[in-house]
Amino acid sequence: MIDFSSFIDYLRYEKRVSPHTITAYESDLGQFSRYMEEALQIRTLAEVTAGDIRTWVITLLEDEKDTARTVNRKLSALKAFYRHGVKVGTIAENPMHQVRSPKFQKRLPEYVEQRDMARLFDDIEFAEGYEGTRDRLILEMFYATGMRLSELLNLRKSDIDFYNNSLKVLGKRDKERIIPFGNELRDLLTIHLGNYEKKFTPDIQNYYIFVAANGKRLYPKAIYRIVRKYLTMVTTIDKRSPHVIRHTFATHMLNNGADLNAIKEILGHSSLAATQVYTHNSMEQLKSIYKQAHPRA
Repeated sequence: MIDFSSFIDYLRYEKRVSPHTITAYESDLGQFSRYMEEALQIRTLAEVTAGDIRTWVITLLEDEKDTARTVNRKLSALKAFYRHGVKVGTIAENPMHQVRSPKFQKRLPEYVEQRDMARLFDDIEFAEGYEGTRDRLILEMFYATGMRLSELLNLRKSDIDFYNNSLKVLGKRDKERIIPFGNELRDLLTIHLGNYEKKFTPDIQNYYIFVAANGKRLYPKAIYRIVRKYLTMVTTIDKRSPHVIRHTFATHMLNNGADLNAIKEILGHSSLAATQVYTHNSMEQLKSIYKQAHPRA
């Protein structure tokens, strides 16, 4: 099989990309390698041509599980691998220059309506005790800050500045940023940390603030289950995940007059282009209001 280990090491130790991204690259590149060997009897990188890659793309598109968006993600991993190989001199020519990515219709980020988020925090009853307060805080934290799942899981008490009402998070590529928060999140954090200190010994308290009842740090699937459980109570949108609340945060901020650059900084986006996708949601809302309000719309 084609060996991608040196490229994965480069991503892990030099680029310092997230474990989630590493897993995705290993999966996509491994699938490519298996296809080359099993379907085309190609076992070395030097044998791979642009035509072979296009054949793989066609096969992926014929598989109902692989949408154009999914195929483009896999091609992005392959493009990154070839670019790195050319840069370090292990690859002479880049066949990806002759491979076109399949076109797909861009979908707007899904988000929860503002009234539904209000219902979540005003009307839904959370369980009593440590876990109920923790679950509410998890949802409030995502919605109040727009942080990523990995950033929430890595939060420690030392990252919270109650004096300035702000949080320090470590984002992608170990990029640190400060996120402000309001008094509602401050109050909930205070309650949660009070419960936390009563429940756990000091050795646990020195680590992460989102932990299970046994003191172990919550894992991503547990957070997904918590978020999905409560969002299901207030919305019928297809996706009910932590990332949807991140989309919701950005969309509601923009709809309520926040500056796009400010949203970019809070979200930790490296470029404004990544943040501008939320302007489409805002425009769709404006169109809807226009059609409802204008007599000749």
